[in-house]
Amino acid sequence: MRTYLAVSPGELQEAGRCGQPFAHVAYRIGPGSTLLRQNLLLETRGGLLSVSDREAPLIEDPQALCAAVLRECGRRNYHGVLLDFEERPRGDRLAFVERLGRALGQSRRALYLPEGYAGAAPGGILLLCTALSGGNFTEFLRDRANAQGGASRLALDVQRLRMDFRLPAPTGEGSPLSPEDFRALREREQASVFFSQDLCARYFTYTRGGETHFILFDDGDTLRQKLRIGAGLGFAAAFLMWPEIRDAADVLFPARR
Repeated sequence: MRTYLAVSPGELQEAGRCGQPFAHVAYRIGPGSTLLRQNLLLETRGGLLSVSDREAPLIEDPQALCAAVLRECGRRNYHGVLLDFEERPRGDRLAFVERLGRALGQSRRALYLPEGYAGAAPGGILLLCTALSGGNFTEFLRDRANAQGGASRLALDVQRLRMDFRLPAPTGEGSPLSPEDFRALREREQASVFFSQDLCARYFTYTRGGETHFILFDDGDTLRQKLRIGAGLGFAAAFLMWPEIRDAADVLFPARR
């Protein structure tokens, strides 16, 4: 399983010490179906082109945008594209993904995309979020792999957990904690930390105002275990956001630091 670090141009030098391939978070969809790019050094080559649809306008000419993506892949020797699409699938996005999937397949490049776009690009590799708050992590990955025709059709979208659940939590939904809030909370509570084998995450509890809180979180060790489980099941790739794992890089990639 290949592990990619999703990095912005300003993070390339720091993240480069890990020795992992990059998904270059430097592209977004612009007006007129154009591909907009942040400043990248001329020698930036290899890895994946990561394109966002955040606040993107209507893709009026899917073919033109597809052609722009392919030109950039050829110019920088990208061996695939990561679609960082946050909006729900709609017609113009689906038309673009369909064209892009065909074109990348013809050029022997990979396409990584959200599960909601699976029907538009049958040859694409689907992103599976790892932020699980209930059940069994390994069984979850295995079930999703079986449902999609095999783990090689999936990639791990590794999202670092820092969640606060007020118990009881019948919906399984918690409140995300920023790194700063999490550190302050942990220092203040000085609670005993435990490991959940099922969730492959650490946790602790505390009580405030008569309410019990359950804090579920990842560190370098739990993230490394999740990657190991995914690799053992045969997942195609895994993606880690550099800002989320910067402090855990020594644990995740010890031989490269």
